[in-house]
Amino acid sequence: MSGITGLNRKHNFVLLVRDAEVVGEALRQALAEAPPEERPGLERAMELVESTAAATEAGLRARWVRSRWSAVGFTGDVTSVAAVRALRKAEPKLSLLAAVQLQKEAVDHPE
Repeated sequence: MSGITGLNRKHNFVLLVRDAEVVGEALRQALAEAPPEERPGLERAMELVESTAAATEAGLRARWVRSRWSAVGFTGDVTSVAAVRALRKAEPKLSLLAAVQLQKEAVDHPE
């Protein structure tokens, strides 16, 4: 996710769009029809899709928060007030409450 569409001070939620099932089905179909030389790559891709599909929503939001911190160059303590400021710098429309909640998820779900 590169940003949050429709985010404003009244709507402080992060909507996750997950299409791992669709991608997984396409990979299963490709794997069923693949020649032997393509199978190892498709099998690896399938493993990646399955591991991503198993991620929790909180884990995905935490990953998004870390990507936003990275985008603004934040490398400090993720439990700090500076981390909340950096998140709001990356996403100016994010309310303080939403930023704190997202920060907590990032702390609770380290990489």
